[in-house]
Amino acid sequence: MTPYRGVIFDIDGTLVDSNDGHARAWVRAFADAGFEVPFEQVRPLIGMGGDQLVPRLTGIEKGHPAYEQLSEGWKNHFQQDELPHVQSQPGTRALLQALQERGLKLIAGTSADEALVDGLLKIAQAEDLLTERTTASDVEASKPEPDIVQAAVGKLGLDPAEVLMVGDTPFDIESASRAGVKAVALRCGGDDRFEGAVAVYDSPQDWLNQLDDSLLA
Repeated sequence: MTPYRGVIFDIDGTLVDSNDGHARAWVRAFADAGFEVPFEQVRPLIGMGGDQLVPRLTGIEKGHPAYEQLSEGWKNHFQQDELPHVQSQPGTRALLQALQERGLKLIAGTSADEALVDGLLKIAQAEDLLTERTTASDVEASKPEPDIVQAAVGKLGLDPAEVLMVGDTPFDIESASRAGVKAVALRCGGDDRFEGAVAVYDSPQDWLNQLDDSLLA
């Protein structure tokens, strides 16, 4: 019997192919505010929330008026320029359905802004399957801090040892680890820095194909 009773899913990069789009939106937002930050600097930090990414790249902390300007700029650029082109990762809906059929509780745990989550879950065809969520808007600090994962575990009503986190960046794995939760990593977000993950798959479809042989068997 698997010890797991619940699964927390990151969204960006994990369920939808949006990481490059987020990076481009941040580059444009920085440029609007007079910061020359190249895509190559931003891209490896995607998976962090803006409260972590912006200070890392500009020194501007959350709460400063300039932070709010940058955050709104990123959100606007992403919604207008990138979101219409975002697609679901292969196998997303089928994997979520298969996990639910096994009796697992599912919840989204994402560094994305609450305002973006509905659109992303709709693209993933998962809005009816991931009805519970914890976002950056719910906590003090986003990934790689443990707050989002801890809040998701609390909403699931489970012990951390009974929960898996599924993500696509090292920040998902670090956040989960600091919350006492094991992590599964997916390569479809474009990353491969997965030290500490208990399993690594190419995509939701790849995990689904191996589900009977995986740690959930």
